[in-house]
Order: sequence, then structure tokens, then C-alpha cells
Amino acid sequence: MKINFTYLPGDGIGPEIGSAALLVLGAAAQKFGHSLDIEKHLIGGIAIDEVGTPLPVETLASAKKTKAILLGAVGGPKWDHLKGVDRPELGGLLPLRKTLQLYANVRPAKPYAALLDASPIKPEYLEGVDFVIMRELTGGIYFGNKGRDNLGAYDECRYSDAEVRRIAVRAFDLARTRRGKVTSVDKSNVLETSRLWREVVNDVAKDYPDVELEHTLVDAMAMHMLSRGKDFDVILTENMFGDILTDEAAMLCGSMGVIPSASLGAGKLGLFEPIHGSAPDIAGQGLANPIAMILSAAWMLRSSFDLEEEASTIELAVETALNANQCTSDIGGTLSTHEVGDMIASYVGS
Repeated sequence: MKINFTYLPGDGIGPEIGSAALLVLGAAAQKFGHSLDIEKHLIGGIAIDEVGTPLPVETLASAKKTKAILLGAVGGPKWDHLKGVDRPELGGLLPLRKTLQLYANVRPAKPYAALLDASPIKPEYLEGVDFVIMRELTGGIYFGNKGRDNLGAYDECRYSDAEVRRIAVRAFDLARTRRGKVTSVDKSNVLETSRLWREVVNDVAKDYPDVELEHTLVDAMAMHMLSRGKDFDVILTENMFGDILTDEAAMLCGSMGVIPSASLGAGKLGLFEPIHGSAPDIAGQGLANPIAMILSAAWMLRSSFDLEEEASTIELAVETALNANQCTSDIGGTLSTHEVGDMIASYVGS
């Protein structure tokens, strides 16, 4: 099989962790008799530097054609002086998600046994934790009207019935394949968008009598996630709340460096990336943890190409490396970014 995808290394540590992931993908392709057809393009700050725009036409065209995108990271302080859509995130990553209608961001939180001591949370609070956050990705305050006037600044948060309904359906469908529970997170005691959110989620729930539904306010969820994380299965929430809660969930797993994500649209279309940022402070030093990027690549194989065995082989190789403490310093190891990728690739090929 030819595995054709768009590769966007991006900024900061993106190229380093991306190289490690490509090494592992190459090992999987060789083992299972596939070939990699990689379309490499620019996005974010590096695209601004080289061609003057954070989302080049060629990048978007490739993403539309391949329908599978592997992304490193975008942004950094070098471009912080830019405004609005001239910025790497607002002009690159967000329009890519919006144009491709990648409305469902899925992020797992399941601590590895080998990393329980790496988490700042007591081990007894981590036992049994295994949930997935389903974050709406193309609506809400990030995409609303924004600007400044003589009174100050404003950011509009807006959701339609249709936007809430489609992400809710996705969450309930996922819960049916797991433990049958959806926890919908909002701020309905204050926000009108959250009141709409809750109404629509309740309506969708009527079609899923086999799935338990509970509602939780986002401020309470920030506490419950750390104190009783094992009680949750699928956590459904809007864009900004999901952005914050998924980073918090990373602390349960020991490091943001081990958590992949998938931004999904219709059919097999998907963008796969680690949840962390570009970490410019450690770029080029070989310190970056490539595991989240490698796991994102595995998720791409599973979701966009139906290559379940290949994806599972990579995930097992990651777990094997972690159990042997063959990892970067952020989670207690001594290996460089490339060495971790090389080690995991060797396990995949064995």
C-alpha cells in the first residue's frame, strides 16, 4: 500500500520530533510491505519567513488532496509581534482546521504504568484513569468576531445548533465503543452558548439510551479531572474549554510529550499532531520528546489508512521503550530525540 500524506514539520521542535516519527513510520512501512509517499510543506512561522504567509496555497492544496496530515508544531516568540491572521496560529493552523472542517479534536488520557512516577499527581489518583476528550475545534471564541474599539477589546463566542450536534454525535458514538459514558462540560450557569450546548447535547442523548450522560461545569471539571479521573470515559466540550482541559489532562500522563491528538472531519480526513507546542527554548538541542508525535503518526495509520496492525505495532514499541526507560529527560530518561526515535523504530522492525 502507498501511504500518501502531507507532512508539515512546522516550527521549533517540530522538525526534530517529525524526523523521529518518519523514522518509525519508515520501519513500519518496511515491515508490513508498504511505501511512504510523503508530501512535505511549510506552515506557521517558517512559512512566514520563507514565503510570507503562514498557510501557503501549496500546503492547503496538498492537505486537501491527501486527506491525511501529520503536523509537528507552529509558532514561537519570533513571530509574537505579528497581529491577527499574520500570526502562525491564527493564520496557519486555525484556517487549516476550519477549511478542512476538522471539527472533532480527540485527545486520550491514559497514563503509562512506566510513567506513574513522572506525574506530579499521586499514583493512587492515576490508577484506572482512561478517558478521551472530544473537543469541538472549528467554532466558539477562537473563530468569532474579534477586535478593538474605543472601549477596549472583544472576542465573540458563538455556536450553532448544527456545530454542537455533530460533535455531540461523535462523542456518543465513541462512548458506545468504550465504557458507555459521556460527560459534557460547559459553563451553562453563565454563558448562553453553554445553555445552547447543554440543550443540544440533551437532545442528542435521546438517541443513545445505552450511553450515560452527565453534565459538569468547567471549573468543577478542572478539579474532578485530577481528583477522580478514573470516573470519566468520554469528555465532551467546546473549543476553549477543551484547549485548557486537555493540557491539564497531560499532567495525569506525566508529560505533554507523550500525548497524541487527532483532528477529524468527514470520512477518513484527519490531521494528527502532538498536543504540545513548538517549545522553541529547547529546539535544536535533541531534548524534545518525540513520543507524542510518533503516537500521532500511529493514529494516522489507523484512522486515515485503516492500518490497525501497523498502528498497534508502533504503540507497543513505544510502550516497550518506556518500560525500558529509553526516553528523553522530561520523563526520566537520558536519550536524545533522535535516539528515542531510532530505538522505537528498531522495536517496530524486530
